[in-house]
Amino acid sequence: MAKGRDKELIRLRDEALCRRYYYWTERQRLRFDDALKILSEREFFISEERIMAIIRRMIRSGNAEKLSPVAKVRKPRLTNEQLSLFPEL
Repeated sequence: MAKGRDKELIRLRDEALCRRYYYWTERQRLRFDDALKILSEREFFISEERIMAIIRRMIRSGNAEKLSPVAKVRKPRLTNEQLSLFPEL
């Protein structure tokens, strides 16, 4: 029997970590540093640096399908005329 952590368990942990990172950043719309803090301190109990290394490795290997960025939604700009339609408070 080989020493060290089971490769299958590490793979499952990394996949779960990527799914949770996707959940916090894309579904809950948290900033990535806030998501890393939650993953590090509440869910996986490993350092933020290690979490980023795992996510980078999963993206490079192509195993993290849902970690691609979401298209940015553009907000319309309001003009002074449009703002004047609202009463002042």
